[in-house]
Amino acid sequence: MSHKSPYPRELRERAVRMVAEVRPNYATEYAAIRAVAAKLGIGTAETLRKWGRQDQIDTGQRPGRTSEESAELKRLRRENAELRRANEILKAAASFFAAELDRPLPRS
Repeated sequence: MSHKSPYPRELRERAVRMVAEVRPNYATEYAAIRAVAAKLGIGTAETLRKWGRQDQIDTGQRPGRTSEESAELKRLRRENAELRRANEILKAAASFFAAELDRPLPRS
């Protein structure tokens, strides 16, 4: 769970653990999630549900893209965009200099 969030990582981890601990006391998992979210002051139960699902993915209990994979993909996409911009600049520069080389020299 390495997302940027207004909630500290420790709170997110604690909330996910608490849901697992109190789950037997509630009729449904979502009821446990709602109770923990309210107790810890987390904006919505859905936020906590998503943290739990991502934790399950990160620990291999559920299929999906891990937090590390998501961070790496984001980094690679950003790097790819920077390389594309650099390529466009280099193409423009190459075109400019090629045009300069094709001009006839003025005779004196």
